[in-house]
Amino acid sequence: MKNIFFIILTIFTTTFNAQTVSLETMAQCYSNPQTCPDNPEYVKDVNGLLDKYIGTWKGTLDGKTYEFNFIKKQNVGETGKTKWDILIGRLKITNANGVVEFNNFNKSDDDANLGYNFQPNLNTYLVWFSGNKIGCNDSGYLYLRKPDTSTKLKIDFYQMADIITEDCSNVKTTIPSNKIINLTKQ
Repeated sequence: MKNIFFIILTIFTTTFNAQTVSLETMAQCYSNPQTCPDNPEYVKDVNGLLDKYIGTWKGTLDGKTYEFNFIKKQNVGETGKTKWDILIGRLKITNANGVVEFNNFNKSDDDANLGYNFQPNLNTYLVWFSGNKIGCNDSGYLYLRKPDTSTKLKIDFYQMADIITEDCSNVKTTIPSNKIINLTKQ
């Protein structure tokens, strides 16, 4: 009987100690780590901040058409670690001749571009991107900037500093680095 009582008490205590925090709270951790909660169980999009990014967005840059699609996934994460509400992004790039240069629309959610978190201003959301040229450091963060509810979105790519494992002297990243792509919601 004591064992049953102990098991019920443990489940009850664990349930009430589970901490859910908002995306806004976690975004403030960047600028003020003292505000970060200790080991939250779930980082939830309480106020629907991610919703304004959901959908298909198109734009052009340097003669190429960029088509992004973002979906919202809830409670994503590995077992035993903090779960998050995130955006999952996919991208198709078509050149001026109609040739598709990059397309990850057929990738699973786990293999697509995964959202990371908001910047403290809550107007910029980061999504991890990895392109075709892995050995040439073709990965980094997409900065999604959408300060209002309009049908416009700005995206720019910042390449992460990493080890280059091949000759990359004439290689360009899949998405141009440090250039803004202006997109319109479709």
